[in-house]
Amino acid sequence: MNRAPGLSVRLKLTLSYAGFLMFAGTLLLAAVWVFLLRGTLHSLYIPDRSDFLRVFSTSNFGPVVFVPAAILALAFLLVFGLAGGWILAGRMLTPLNLITDATRRAASGSLSHRIELAGRQDEFRELADAFDGMLARLEAHVAEQQRFAANASHELRTPLSITKTLLDVARNDPSRERSELDERLRVVNARAIDLTEALLLLSRTDQRSFTRDDVDLSLIAEEATETLLPLAEKSGVVIETFGDVTPTIGSHALLLQLTTNLLHNAIVHNLPEHGTVRISTTAAHEAAVLTIENTGDTLDPHAVSTLTEPFQRGTERIRGDHVGVGLGLAIAKSITQAHDGTLSLTPRADGGLRVTVRLPATPRRVS
Repeated sequence: MNRAPGLSVRLKLTLSYAGFLMFAGTLLLAAVWVFLLRGTLHSLYIPDRSDFLRVFSTSNFGPVVFVPAAILALAFLLVFGLAGGWILAGRMLTPLNLITDATRRAASGSLSHRIELAGRQDEFRELADAFDGMLARLEAHVAEQQRFAANASHELRTPLSITKTLLDVARNDPSRERSELDERLRVVNARAIDLTEALLLLSRTDQRSFTRDDVDLSLIAEEATETLLPLAEKSGVVIETFGDVTPTIGSHALLLQLTTNLLHNAIVHNLPEHGTVRISTTAAHEAAVLTIENTGDTLDPHAVSTLTEPFQRGTERIRGDHVGVGLGLAIAKSITQAHDGTLSLTPRADGGLRVTVRLPATPRRVS
């Protein structure tokens, strides 16, 4: 952004405080002039030492009166200086507060916000313009990555679907003998399709292009539990659900995908036998909270902190054909952030994992 040249912030602060001190000093001199010499001078002239000595030698005025008055004057100047300095500093640092607010928004994932600080050129305006330029480049880079992921996923859909159809035809052909290679190709093709769909979902949630409605997390948890109950029974895992009505605002389909991903992760990363998954929903402190805990191996806290990164998974703890594509928790985190919520992973002391999702609660309607 082209700006007209202006004073630096350092010079502005210097001039502001110097001007304020000059103003305070002028008030002090005026107070001394009026308070000390009132009634003793009959014309305006510059007082000398004899005038002050004459004032102190009178019976009505002296050190006993002057010292308390001086203390009051200094106290007033102290309060006045603090208040004035606070106001001046606040006015001068207002651009810095705007930059800080924009930084926090960017840290939370919002790259579309711009500071657009008005005024002539100075250090704060240079910083704001540089920050706006950085946000614009980051937003363009992220958008390009999202478009690439979406386009690549779309392009992969067609050949993968054709391959799946050919494999199904070959598998159902009675004149053709089945082989282990056919089955392995079918599994690999199914995983490739799952990966493509996961990348598409991940790009859509990053763009936050979905409709928000009033939903109940407790009902979504029940729906996800019913869907994955056969898998849990096959794996020997018991699912325990409990919770109250937990209203929030968001996409029912995406929140169901979020809950299903977390519940699926809790089932397949569990004990080989007698495993347990606990899923609960609560509404507390103006937030809708979804908690999913599972038993399992003792986890390293550092390793847990990386599980929400794409293609990170504990393959040594996954059994059967449920290895997944390594995007389940990454998609869950992306969906949570798209709903302005937070997702946290905590290893349990006796083994396993606790996942907590906090979403904004539905605002109460005033009747």
